Amino acid sequence: MGEEVEARSFTRADRTRYRQKVRRCLDVFERMLREARFDASQQLVGLEIELNLVDDTGDPAMRNQQVLDAIANPDFQTELGQFNVEINVPPVPLAGSALVELEDRVRRDLNAGHHAATGVGARLMMIGVLPTLTRSHLRSDALTANPRYRLLNEQVFAARGEDLELAIDGPERLRTSADSIAPEAACTSVQFHLQVGPVDFPAHWNAAQAIAGVQLAVGANSPYLFGKELWRETRIALFEQATDTRSDELKEQGVRPRVWFGERWITSIFDLFEENVRYFPALLPIVDDEDPAEVLDAGDTPSLAELRLHNGTIYRWNRPVYDVVDGVPHLRVENRVLPAGPTVADTLANAALWYGLVRMLAEDDRPVWSRLSFAAAEENFHAGARHGIDARVFWPGVGEVPATELVLRHLLPLAHEGLARFGVDTAVRDRLLGIIEGRCITGGNGAHWQVETVRAMQRAGSNRVAALRRMALRYADHMHANEPVHTWPIEP
Repeated sequence: MGEEVEARSFTRADRTRYRQKVRRCLDVFERMLREARFDASQQLVGLEIELNLVDDTGDPAMRNQQVLDAIANPDFQTELGQFNVEINVPPVPLAGSALVELEDRVRRDLNAGHHAATGVGARLMMIGVLPTLTRSHLRSDALTANPRYRLLNEQVFAARGEDLELAIDGPERLRTSADSIAPEAACTSVQFHLQVGPVDFPAHWNAAQAIAGVQLAVGANSPYLFGKELWRETRIALFEQATDTRSDELKEQGVRPRVWFGERWITSIFDLFEENVRYFPALLPIVDDEDPAEVLDAGDTPSLAELRLHNGTIYRWNRPVYDVVDGVPHLRVENRVLPAGPTVADTLANAALWYGLVRMLAEDDRPVWSRLSFAAAEENFHAGARHGIDARVFWPGVGEVPATELVLRHLLPLAHEGLARFGVDTAVRDRLLGIIEGRCITGGNGAHWQVETVRAMQRAGSNRVAALRRMALRYADHMHANEPVHTWPIEP
């Protein structure tokens, strides 16, 4: 949903034209795959981090435009909620010390951004779901004043025809409703990008799907919503429900949700774009003037604007991306599984685990998805979201085991080798994957620290609301110190 759009209403004719155009784009995309039109020369990596803005009490600060004006850095952009911003890191090759250089760049940008934000009464926080959010913070007036967000909100509710129902059961239970997509703004994530060629794409996407549950187990960082302790990565359930365009009756009929793990392993990236066109009606049926077939016939690269915009309104946890840079088309896997934070060091450790594992599993002669059912991968995904560092997952040849044991005994060595194949320096691999090892040994990740800190504060006499505010401010201080979360002390 990063595309800029103009405020407007849509007619039936708009939807018909859009359907025809997006199918034409799909035909051209298939031809480009067949004719090997894509850049497959290098595997670049990129990073996006969504951030929360908080005030001095730890509550959300609805000031993203003022913050962006103060930061004045084009790498920072708006996000859905007025208490959100996003930082985009340009793509780089992964070899050598690139991950350390990415960490240094993100820290510099965040430190500068944080300093600018404090001048307008806000602080930057990397956290999956801001624990101090209340229902009153997530009304329609919390949406960023941007036409694309207003349009998206209107179209989701036009398709749904009724209010959203949020129902999440964890250690505590949440039941509430919403009359806008503002609750989606609570879900801030980190997104890892990996550029790959068309031939290699399906193996990398399948590998990313296979390890999504493990990612969540070691990286969970969203245990609270509206003051209640829910899933260790509540963001998963919240995002699935906050953008659901289906009524209860359509759910019963098996209509697919727009936030989607998927339903099968793939053999081509075309499978995913074809599913998009076949299963999902348009939310934003905006048609441009480009004829993609004519552009391709002329030897140029089509933007495929309708196909890209449509893809941007279908929220796969591992999303296929078609993009054009300097006139050259390329493909990326966009991994959207993890929450933001807790620190830049933790974020880059999560990145190292993901890039290393995906590389190894994609290049395996006997790929894991030939021995792991897609349903089991999805069960692992939701187990990791529900239980975090305490999750149990299934893995071929191992059976059902604690996720931490699977990581320590089997997956960390693979991730080391995968990063070595990228050419990542040994010291970089050891430091970043050592952070993952530390979490698994101690049983401490972001969600664990948040819950145990709030419990300690409540045992010492704080009520839940006060404990969440104090915890959020303490979290922000630790975040800026950039010490990995498994080393943070748990104190009342």
